[in-house]
Amino acid sequence: MGKPVVAIVGRPNVGKSTLFNVLAGERIAIVKDTPGVTRDRIYADASWLDREFTLIDTGGIEPESKDIILSQMREQAQIAIDTADVILFLTDVRQGLTDADSKVADMLRRSGKPILLAVNKVDSFDKYLPDVYEFYNLGIGDPIPVSSASRLGIGDLLEKVTALFPETSGMEEEDERPRIAIVGKPNVGKSSIVNRLLGEQRLIVSDIAGTTRDAVDTDVTHDGKEYVFIDTAGLRRKNKIKEELERYSIIRAVTAVERADVVLVVIDAKEGVTEQDAKIAGIAHERGKGIIIVVNKWDAIEKNDRTMREYEDNVRRILSFLPYAEIMYVSALTGQRLHKLFDVIDMVIENQTLRVATGVLNEIMMEATAMQQPPSDKGKRLKLYYITQVSVKPPSFVIFVNDRKLMHFSYTRYLENKIREAFGFRGTSLRFFIRERKEKDR
Repeated sequence: MGKPVVAIVGRPNVGKSTLFNVLAGERIAIVKDTPGVTRDRIYADASWLDREFTLIDTGGIEPESKDIILSQMREQAQIAIDTADVILFLTDVRQGLTDADSKVADMLRRSGKPILLAVNKVDSFDKYLPDVYEFYNLGIGDPIPVSSASRLGIGDLLEKVTALFPETSGMEEEDERPRIAIVGKPNVGKSSIVNRLLGEQRLIVSDIAGTTRDAVDTDVTHDGKEYVFIDTAGLRRKNKIKEELERYSIIRAVTAVERADVVLVVIDAKEGVTEQDAKIAGIAHERGKGIIIVVNKWDAIEKNDRTMREYEDNVRRILSFLPYAEIMYVSALTGQRLHKLFDVIDMVIENQTLRVATGVLNEIMMEATAMQQPPSDKGKRLKLYYITQVSVKPPSFVIFVNDRKLMHFSYTRYLENKIREAFGFRGTSLRFFIRERKEKDR
């Protein structure tokens, strides 16, 4: 199963982005002392001791606001709340308890999720601790004093956050059915594809972008083999700010991808690959998942003998970081080529879990270095001693060398291509870790 998800929620200007950056360990969110600056919900991988989790930074919630951007942010925050395993509710000791805080607390209480109340900007415990007690009035547990800016109380906060993570049940661990996430922009036909595979109208399908409200797990059986399809939700269109709508699908994609073995990145054939598609595909790539690019609505494209080749060249150019991804051209409307999807999924899963014997890998490496000499710098040449595969999903390799600095990424790519020539590994990324080993240690 995927990593737990923690959403930082609160009204505008209480310091959510600053806390997010401290926990994520880098400046990702835009931090500015103006309410509502965090427009995008942003996610990051974070960890505390041995627990890893995905962190979501939300736009501030203005419970009563009629302002379009603020109401969009409220909708955004609601999605984060629905997606999260733990909600971190942040308030501001300087502004004190406000009516808006109480309304946000009511909204969170209805979610039924574990909630931690943190009171931010407590730069001096002696000075501000009496003011922290006021937040007991929210009725959602003990307020935890922190200062994002001064990094005070962060360890205690993370201790309490990780204690609320759900335990992975034995049943979940035993479920070895392939999990397939269907991701993409709203209205590209994700639900229609699942319905076609199921042969029934299980998911709501409509021409309104994003009629699927929640992520839905659907069991599909094909040729006696079971698969779990995770359909990522879109969002009801509430106004015409299309860009805002598109951003909502990102966090849903993150959590679905996290749980999946293979990711189907669905693209609208008429629109072509958009920046949003590239972002979503990038999430799957970063997390080392098997990837199939599914070009839907292929029946709506006028074709000649060059159409498919030109289309593929364009997809490969825009998604240049996914040279290994499989591409399929389908139509959920007519069912065109959808029956072949399972064969490609099975092939990608097989490649994701493929193990290559160490002896064979070292033969490939020796042949590769004989054909193209390793690079050198200032008279010192790179020596490759040994390669071994250390894990699967994605297949990961360690190469031992005399000097890591000499191992240019282009030579790593060259070795990757040689391994792919021998074993294919279609549909999956490969990871390489370079380790130094001195001559005497060999």
